[in-house]
Amino acid sequence: MKLSLHEVAKAVGAKNQISEFDDVPLSQIEFDSRKIQAGDLFLPLKGVRDGHDFITTAFENGAVATFSEKELAGVPYIWVDDSLKAFQDLAAYYIEKMRVDVVAVTGSNGKTTTKDMIAAILATTYKTYKTQGNYNNEIGLPYTVLHMPEDTEKIVLEMGQDHLGDIHLLSEIAKPHIAVVTLIGEAHLEFFGSREKIAQGKMQIVDGMDSDGILIVPGDSIVDPYLPENQMVIRFGDGQELMVTELEERKDSLTFRTNVIDRQLTLPVPGKYNATNAMVASYVGKLLAVSDDDIADALENIELTRNRTEWKKAANGADILSDVYNANPTAMKLILETFSAIPNNEGGKKIAVLADMKELGEASVNLHNQMIMSLRPDVIDTLICYGKDIQDLSQLASQMFPIGKVYFFKKNEEEDRFDDLLSQIREVLGEHDQILLKGSNSMNLSAIVDALVEN
Repeated sequence: MKLSLHEVAKAVGAKNQISEFDDVPLSQIEFDSRKIQAGDLFLPLKGVRDGHDFITTAFENGAVATFSEKELAGVPYIWVDDSLKAFQDLAAYYIEKMRVDVVAVTGSNGKTTTKDMIAAILATTYKTYKTQGNYNNEIGLPYTVLHMPEDTEKIVLEMGQDHLGDIHLLSEIAKPHIAVVTLIGEAHLEFFGSREKIAQGKMQIVDGMDSDGILIVPGDSIVDPYLPENQMVIRFGDGQELMVTELEERKDSLTFRTNVIDRQLTLPVPGKYNATNAMVASYVGKLLAVSDDDIADALENIELTRNRTEWKKAANGADILSDVYNANPTAMKLILETFSAIPNNEGGKKIAVLADMKELGEASVNLHNQMIMSLRPDVIDTLICYGKDIQDLSQLASQMFPIGKVYFFKKNEEEDRFDDLLSQIREVLGEHDQILLKGSNSMNLSAIVDALVEN
């Protein structure tokens, strides 16, 4: 961080006389005492354990100061009422101090991929930093901001939400100049109650923007009630200002055109939804004066965050389409469409392994059942369902698929074992086959993928 102890204390309104401590430069800020190195500032947060219990450890590991919600003796500290609030205030101050351009990205699906694409495009022209992994909440976003390199010119921040108001807080911290909403789906429906409430929460991304900011949103009418009156709004999708055309979808790549730039674009990932993500990322690049050549090169060589849609090889030679980090009805529908559209390997068949989608609330079983509309027995040979709420879908599918082509396995909630499921997959998976695995992260399908790759 390009900050000193006294500057931080002033920025967060310290309650104590910080002048009694030396105004030392600070290297980084860390809330995990095990990560503290010489010159760092410690942030004690309250969670399962109270971070204040680890202040001594932090100083032993090299911390030069700490935040604290209580008075301390014998060590340099910044006394505040709420360490997390001080952390967030400091991040907002740091963004303003560094005069960095902020691009914010949220959405029920595609936000991480779109963030990666925007960052890759901007990195061709500017010193660019982005949210690492899934650090997209009230702790992760300020952590990202305060860890950006000193020479950062553009920062791409992912914003997630579990409850209404989460995006409002993050936008107020980040003050984005460009904001992107990728899609309004059903993620966290259990906490919001309706897609309309989800849309309301996502659209709070504009709350920290100034009047010359630019908002990029899908053409979905569900966002209309929440569009700002005095903001430039660009919409994407069929019949909108930004559109994908001439899409060609293959097993592990896409080619397409868009009215954003006058050339064909190539992506080394499947899924027509990724063409939309890339189009939006390209438009952000154009807004920030990135050349068409640099945009095309960045997309052609994009490396996405691990565990999003990716192809892997099973040990027996079968192709695995792994999409196991996250799941909601919109995302599952899209990946089933993509999987069904990809040509079969010669002599091979298609197998779909679908697991529970979490946090859908009372509508969960019904939303799982709606996936029947995206299952094609003429294309998918075998369906394997895993979980609890997906059981009814397996029964519906049994009426569509040939006898013996639909299987259901209940998740063992007491012990995270899936021996029977894995055994069944291995029994039906041939060396020329393609297999899709899709479910919420908590269903641990990533372990199934790893097992198939290893053996």
